[in-house]
Amino acid sequence: MPRTRVPRTRVTVSILSAAALVLVGCSGAGQPTTPEPATAPAVALDTALTHVHGLHVRADGTVLAGTHTGLYALDSAGGTSRVGDSDDDFMGLTGVPGTDTLYSSGHPGVSSDAPNPLGLRGSNDGGTTWSDRSLGGQTDFHALASDGRLLVGFDGAEGLAVSTDAGYNWTRGASVDAYALAMTTAAVWALTPDGLMRSTDGAQSFAAAVDSPTLVLLAGAGDALWGIDASGDAWRSRDGVDWQKVDRVGAVDALTAVDYDTAYAATNQAFFILG
Repeated sequence: MPRTRVPRTRVTVSILSAAALVLVGCSGAGQPTTPEPATAPAVALDTALTHVHGLHVRADGTVLAGTHTGLYALDSAGGTSRVGDSDDDFMGLTGVPGTDTLYSSGHPGVSSDAPNPLGLRGSNDGGTTWSDRSLGGQTDFHALASDGRLLVGFDGAEGLAVSTDAGYNWTRGASVDAYALAMTTAAVWALTPDGLMRSTDGAQSFAAAVDSPTLVLLAGAGDALWGIDASGDAWRSRDGVDWQKVDRVGAVDALTAVDYDTAYAATNQAFFILG
């Protein structure tokens, strides 16, 4: 399924504009303009990472961060260590929650002779080694989500790409601009310029999710759906119902969910434990 990547500037500008409107609309006279400090437990990283694009929690509980220069494991003391030999730019990273099955997309690093963009790659050993799956030289997925049965991606082109065989073959999904994707047991979820949307037919069609906070990051695992809003507050729900504000993290770059009780968010200098 050849796909031509459209620059993400259009989508990114729309997202930032929408977030700005939300903040302006919620501001009132006399309200402070300085962001509130984070309240969630944080672990400072010994060595700053470069552009954290995505997070995944491996089967052994290790938090993995996909960055501009490869995949890194984060330990509870803030240590960072490269996973495998790849120095590729992991612009897109997801995994089947609680497993060592990962998917990535992006651009080759300085040591790689792979086509640019990388297309879809997969790993079954927690990111130590990777194999090409499809769309090399054609597609750069920035948003990916999988539950082990379904894999959904968005690369800035028209609509979603959907795979039911771990990324070897793709079909067209719904025509939505999804700057973040997530899955729960009940649905596929997409953050779009029109807000949070929900699909119950394998990403073939979407409808607006009612009574949800205005989110900028999204993650799912099992029946748990987590999100972070434009103010830096972390929320959770069960399959998008009865959202609960949990913690405050401030501005972060990536989010992943373990279950309803636990999630992780990260910047290039720290990661936060939510729940």
